[in-house]
Amino acid sequence: MSPAEGGLNLPLADDPKIDSALVSALYEEHSQELRRFLFGVLRDHDLATDALQNAFSKMIEVGHTARQETLKGWLFRVAYHEALALRRRQGVDGKAMRKIASAGPPASEAPDEALCRSEAVDRVRSALEQLPAEQRQVVRMRMYQQQTFAAIAAELGLPLGTVLTRMKLAVDKLRLKLAGDE
Repeated sequence: MSPAEGGLNLPLADDPKIDSALVSALYEEHSQELRRFLFGVLRDHDLATDALQNAFSKMIEVGHTARQETLKGWLFRVAYHEALALRRRQGVDGKAMRKIASAGPPASEAPDEALCRSEAVDRVRSALEQLPAEQRQVVRMRMYQQQTFAAIAAELGLPLGTVLTRMKLAVDKLRLKLAGDE
């Protein structure tokens, strides 16, 4: 049967493209039924139209792999999978949008907060300078260079217990000094 007689011609096995007349005929024959089916799955006319377009795009790309007698079923199956993919993307996009919306506008720092933070940094620096040199050295290596206590002990050639004691004494002195400044 020829296309003019209502039959659909599939390409030869060695031709990886599907005939555009066949795609057009399939669209004319099944698009309304597919659109209703997709609307039932997605409950959204725009998404149903997108899924329908995606299904026919797949028909153009890989429709030549389907058997002629199963084209309608193949098309419905592909359309269903496209609808599910759209729904998943919509869910991910929606979740991201809700997360962004719930975060609210970025918090801007008030001028007085910047001043308070600057003053606190100055107080800490001043308190650090008042520590004995060996304690100050351990604190700086731990806090600013982010070294482990074992690495500090190895670098200074001291027992680990000595380094830990110096850090504890320094923290205690800083706590007292900073508490008294408030």
